[in-house]
Amino acid sequence: MSLALSRRIQAWLFVDSVYPVQLGRWDFRHYFGRLRSPSLLSDLQDRLNRLSTHNFRLLAVEPQPKDGGVFVKFSYTPSNEPVEQAIRDQLRKHGSLPSWTGLGEGNVWLVKGTPWKEDLSRFASPILKVTFEGPDVHEQKLYQLFRPYGRIYDLSAPGPVPSGSLRSATLRFSRPLSSAIARNVLHSFNVDGTVIRLSYLKPIQAHAVRDWFGSHPRFTIPLIIFLLGSLTYTIFDPIRSLMVQGKLENWFDYQEYKLYQWLRRNALDYFHDTAPVSEVATAEEGWKERLEAKKAIKAYLTDTPSTIAFVHGPQGSGKYALIEPLVSKLDRTVLVIDCNVLLKASSDSQIVGALARQTGYWPMYTFLNSMSSLIDLASVGLIGQKTGIVSSLSDEMQQVLTVVGTALQRVYASRRRDAQKNALEELRVSEAEEEMRLRQRKIMNGTWHDGRMDCVAGNGVMSELGMGDEPWDANDIGIDEEKDIQSEKQQSASQQGDQDARKRKAEFDTEAISALPIVIIRNFDSRAISGIGLTATPNSREKILNTLAQWAGTLAENQVAHVIVISDNRENSRRLAKAIVSKPLNSIALYDADPASSLAFVKQKLGDNANVAFTEDEVQCLQRLGGRASDLESVIHKVRNGQSVQVAVEEIISRAVSELRNSAFGDDVDDGQGKPWTRDQAWTVVKALSTKSEVSYYDILINFPFKGNEDALRGMENAELITIGTFEGRPSVIRPGKPVFRWAFEHLAKDDIFRVTQEIGIHEKQLSALDTTIHKYEDELVQLKNVEDLDGGWLDWLTGRRRSIRERERFLLRKLGEASRRVDELERKNRELKGVLKRVL
Repeated sequence: MSLALSRRIQAWLFVDSVYPVQLGRWDFRHYFGRLRSPSLLSDLQDRLNRLSTHNFRLLAVEPQPKDGGVFVKFSYTPSNEPVEQAIRDQLRKHGSLPSWTGLGEGNVWLVKGTPWKEDLSRFASPILKVTFEGPDVHEQKLYQLFRPYGRIYDLSAPGPVPSGSLRSATLRFSRPLSSAIARNVLHSFNVDGTVIRLSYLKPIQAHAVRDWFGSHPRFTIPLIIFLLGSLTYTIFDPIRSLMVQGKLENWFDYQEYKLYQWLRRNALDYFHDTAPVSEVATAEEGWKERLEAKKAIKAYLTDTPSTIAFVHGPQGSGKYALIEPLVSKLDRTVLVIDCNVLLKASSDSQIVGALARQTGYWPMYTFLNSMSSLIDLASVGLIGQKTGIVSSLSDEMQQVLTVVGTALQRVYASRRRDAQKNALEELRVSEAEEEMRLRQRKIMNGTWHDGRMDCVAGNGVMSELGMGDEPWDANDIGIDEEKDIQSEKQQSASQQGDQDARKRKAEFDTEAISALPIVIIRNFDSRAISGIGLTATPNSREKILNTLAQWAGTLAENQVAHVIVISDNRENSRRLAKAIVSKPLNSIALYDADPASSLAFVKQKLGDNANVAFTEDEVQCLQRLGGRASDLESVIHKVRNGQSVQVAVEEIISRAVSELRNSAFGDDVDDGQGKPWTRDQAWTVVKALSTKSEVSYYDILINFPFKGNEDALRGMENAELITIGTFEGRPSVIRPGKPVFRWAFEHLAKDDIFRVTQEIGIHEKQLSALDTTIHKYEDELVQLKNVEDLDGGWLDWLTGRRRSIRERERFLLRKLGEASRRVDELERKNRELKGVLKRVL
């Protein structure tokens, strides 16, 4: 007995499937295994304590939950029968081993190497790395050694490694469980003098994807950008479209909710002053031209949209003031885009952001534009080319407007469904009312009865209260008129049905048009006055207006919405005409009123608030303002505040003088240099128009200081300093930009100091030009004298050479004399003008 005890050997077993094999941190199954761990270990110990083969004695149980098993330390007495197989056979006789699933799929394995009990974040994988500490082990030997633990898909031989590194082979099992069993059983096993170390390899190495992405930027950067763009279009665009629809339909305006309106009517209004607000003078009506424009806009909005309504007129003519109340009465969805807000932005991202705010486009990440530029710059350094993610201003605006167009279509569909629902409800109510009238008529004629009475009276041919089962006819009621009544009723019903069908079709068309949203684009103009509205790049204005024009044309052609474009300049209609070539624009013009209409307008707006019996002097003062609506409204406001007509008009003219002085000449010389015209050119126009209501276009154009420079005149027209009239498509006359400018020009011309300084400046430039011309004439005369001194003999007389020289000399001398006299005249004028300055000072 003592000999047997002395021969006992200690060894380790690995029991698999007791716990779930943890595949990563995210694998939540190991929590279930931990919950059942005490009962599982207790059951396993009980099973092992009952073993008797080879004098089995249990020494310790150490769980290895990360690999799904348990290490069992035991001692036994060796014999001829392998201990591993004997333990398995005896365990099977007593049932399956405990398992976290309760299915009993586990098995026991004799540990051939050294158990490595660790809790590192190295999770099981079907791939094992076999490192050799010694000579390489042959593939066939490895296969025979590892195959008992599970099927092997692949086995790779050791590859070349740097000097000093251990060589290794790779095995790929069919299941992570097989790999876990092999690692815990064979780790540090000695195979023919070579110790093998086992470790897990992930199916994809930890940084393989990252390394591949980093080493192939030409493919990965565009791929990432494409995926991000697809994600943006897939997720954000529907949200943005919904937000735009919410803004158009006032989902986020609490004042539109019935609860607020009820509170406002029943509670809030009692705490506010409900005194009527005094009427503010507007330019909605008052003269024939505005009434005609109003009718034209109404006609456009009540017809199917096929083109764009282009409303143009001088600045201050009240274009939007005419349209806004007209549209607000229609109970339709209205989207207003103000181009001034876009044109005053200082960068492309601010332009797109301003457009998004006006349309309700959200979320909008304007900072991504700057990031895109940085990414593009970095990609040039990485891959030698741009990624192409930087979008132009037109593309970014088009992206926003495309989403807005989709939202407009959804608004139209929503309002159309609501209108159809209301129409069906009205039809149901009308049919119920018609049925009620027919029933009452039958009751009056005695041809109707309630069938429920038959149940009370009993079924049969006739009973005391019942009416029987047969239909009624004329004989039943005893009158001969029933047939006539039925025939008349059928004929009337047929006619009524035709009328109802036509009426429903008309109502259907009207509802379809009234459900269309209205898009108003204000201040559609490319002018920059006094530096206001300048954008980051010179061509940003053109991009903004062209993009809006293309979008407006698309909306009109696809009948998505009625589009009204408001502009101060008629020439902007060319942009819209290019955008919608299928049909001409619906051009609606607003002009200044004539004297009679403007006087009637002022009287109408003043009404009972002031004495409207104007004197002849007051009428003449009002006529100095012309028919510009903004100036007339200003007079009305001033007169209502107690000023006289003369004082109000003089204040408006003085304000126009200051505006004219600043916009035409600038505050100083440097300010004037930034304009497309010079101070001399502006003064020439002011001086000419100070005494006349209009001057010839070409008379101004060909003379000093313009000398054929049409850009200066066009720039002054864009700044609304002047208006260029046309005749048969060509420029003809020049008029003041506003009627009040006619008198502002006169005030400037009568300002002696201003007039003298401008005249002296023009004279100095003319003198400089004349001095250059005189020197040129003198040089040519000297050259002709030298030619004349050459003696050509009788040949010069014969060919007429001397006569040609003499004629040229006479011409030059005449021009030289004219220039000299002009110089004397200008110098005399300058002396007189300087004398005026001395006297004034």
